[in-house]
Amino acid sequence: MLAAVCALLAACEAWAGPPTDQLRGAVDQVLKILSDPEMKKPAKTVERRQAIRAIANDIFDFDEISRRSLAQHWQPRTPAEREEFTRLFADLIERSYITQIESYSGEKVQYLGETADGGRVIVKTQIVTKQGTAVPLDYRMLPQGDRWRAYDVTIEGVSLVGNYRTQFNTIIQRSGFNGLMEKLRNRPPQ
Repeated sequence: MLAAVCALLAACEAWAGPPTDQLRGAVDQVLKILSDPEMKKPAKTVERRQAIRAIANDIFDFDEISRRSLAQHWQPRTPAEREEFTRLFADLIERSYITQIESYSGEKVQYLGETADGGRVIVKTQIVTKQGTAVPLDYRMLPQGDRWRAYDVTIEGVSLVGNYRTQFNTIIQRSGFNGLMEKLRNRPPQ
């Protein structure tokens, strides 16, 4: 996820189609926030993080990410349980990665193209660090109305959804769904 978050913060170079264009728009918005001297001030931390989260909510489909991360444990959940899980999971992702977003230091993203995958698209990118290391990062996106939204991110071959699915499944097997929810509810703020 760190690389996914960094990708939202880096400049895009090539046009590859509507999914890439929409991702680039989100990247540009986040960069504008992070480069604004006024928004860098400690007194603006809450406002800055809220603005970044609003952009993430636009490009990432947290409902779909949540559904896929719970996998077989999603269907038996009530609508209220699903809603709370999705909210808590989005909060977890935000808390886990917001400081990495805020530590953006000029990494570049190169868009390598889009690959059709049924009705979905994989936007292939790579993050190039200041040291010149290329980190492969693929966004799996699906259409929603006139938008494309990411439902998974693969960093160096590791799926964000697959990683959380494994963790959540282990917790559910040991402590049940309620045990997972308690862990999510009781995570300390960062």
